[in-house]
Amino acid sequence: MSDRNPGTEFDASWFENIYINLPAVKRRAETLGTRRTVKKQWQAAWLLRAVSCIDLTTLSGDDTPANVSRLCFKAKHPVREDIIKALGMENENITVGAVCVYPNRVPDCVNAMKACNGTEIPIASVATGFPTGQVPLKTRLEEIKLAVEDGATEIDIVINRNYALNQNWKGVYEEVRMMREACGKAHLKTILATGELGSMTNVYKASLACMMAGADFIKTSTGKEGVNATFPVALVMVRAIREYYQRTGHKVGFKPAGGIRSAKDACTWLILMKEELGDDWLSPHLFRLGASSLLIDIERQLFHYVYGRYAATHEIPMS
Repeated sequence: MSDRNPGTEFDASWFENIYINLPAVKRRAETLGTRRTVKKQWQAAWLLRAVSCIDLTTLSGDDTPANVSRLCFKAKHPVREDIIKALGMENENITVGAVCVYPNRVPDCVNAMKACNGTEIPIASVATGFPTGQVPLKTRLEEIKLAVEDGATEIDIVINRNYALNQNWKGVYEEVRMMREACGKAHLKTILATGELGSMTNVYKASLACMMAGADFIKTSTGKEGVNATFPVALVMVRAIREYYQRTGHKVGFKPAGGIRSAKDACTWLILMKEELGDDWLSPHLFRLGASSLLIDIERQLFHYVYGRYAATHEIPMS
């Protein structure tokens, strides 16, 4: 991963005079997938880049060591070998960006990764009372520490929505700061749960508070809210990332999650990052796609590019 974001001291002045022009945000979001398209070999290249940025995720109540092992194998081999060879990419070691599981399943990931010839794909774990965060702070911090001790190299935490809705940005900052310390060397991704924050202004301010506290990534959603990753919300968050970078010189990553299922959408997310933040953010060090079914459609589109037809259901292994 890239250099860590060390964070800054809390500065209340950052949260003053912030106004979001919602009609303008919506107009900009509507043009993202329409002004330009990526076709043919360039589309294939972009889709492979999207694969490398996926956090391949399973967050189900019936997760078992068996389906976690299967997930880890797919993370190591995200696209069929014949497709990779046809694209001339067999020497590029293309894997997903990380696998993401509940804390209890982290040891299963560690064992599965060892079985995959010791691959170094990051293991991400949700924590802090995911998805609601409605548990005591002491419990949330302990959950982070346990996940890291078990082998998690990235931690996805949820912020305190009560603080955010009551404009207590210092409270948000202080909790995230403590969570950053609990992570140790593990990278911290803070989930804003934007569908529950009430306004775009709150989304912007929550983004700033998390980055000031040392978040390495800011993430849109848990995937469990009624509204998850949307392009208008993403624009507001990446503009906050840009402001933070301009103020501090530290780059913070961005992760949309929830409802991202099509290869076309994956390309649009990459376009958003390229146009708003630049080429540095087109890598798994600074951009992730939180998804569980997206990989299936990307592999299906790559199959079509190579073979000139869409694959039958049995020809694409389930991710």
